[in-house]
Amino acid sequence: MSLVLPDRVLTGDTLLRGATGRTDLPSGDPEALYESLFGKLLQLDEALSVYPGHNYKNTPVTTIGEEKATNPRLQKRDRAAFVEQMRALNLGMPDHLTEALRTNRTGGKTVAQLLDEAARRIAFVSMEELRDRVSSGRGELVVLDIRERDAYDAGHVPGARHLPRGQLELRIDQALPDPTVRVVTCCEFGKISTLAADTLRTMGYVRAVALDGGMKGWRDAGYAVEVTAPKG
Repeated sequence: MSLVLPDRVLTGDTLLRGATGRTDLPSGDPEALYESLFGKLLQLDEALSVYPGHNYKNTPVTTIGEEKATNPRLQKRDRAAFVEQMRALNLGMPDHLTEALRTNRTGGKTVAQLLDEAARRIAFVSMEELRDRVSSGRGELVVLDIRERDAYDAGHVPGARHLPRGQLELRIDQALPDPTVRVVTCCEFGKISTLAADTLRTMGYVRAVALDGGMKGWRDAGYAVEVTAPKG
């Protein structure tokens, strides 16, 4: 949507200064963009200042007339040539695009929201406390490494059991038949393990906690790791 005011036009994502909106993202349509640009915006008074929704390069204010004359994407005035140009653009995908689309279209939750909610429902164990408990050898808790096998084999908390996150719900009853056990989930950065501990609590493992800082923090602190010996 563009808004025309007495001295300027607010062009949103349609016309940028020195560029145009992109059409390679979901619902993008180069044919519709051509109509919006050449059939509407570029028919306006050439003295109108252009104020786009984005100005990533902080370019000076331009006018409709300047954009018509110098904007490289607007030099393809033939419909077919313009459409071909837009379809040939090789632009990187924005970070978190899928998450943003999913959230905006459905009202779903972002990963940050899921993590924040899970973190409020569970408790965390510090690396120092876990190190001391592991060193004591009393076996009063179970360390559950939920990373993939290769990451676990390369180095894990000594004595940790392996149960990948993707199989957690299906295998936890066999892996931990006692729901009263204190279990510490750990992953690489402490995020997936937060979600895993929250899942375990909803399944009845009410003493499930997560390792604060994850395995990266554990290694950076210089704590001991155990490597799985190669088979054969």
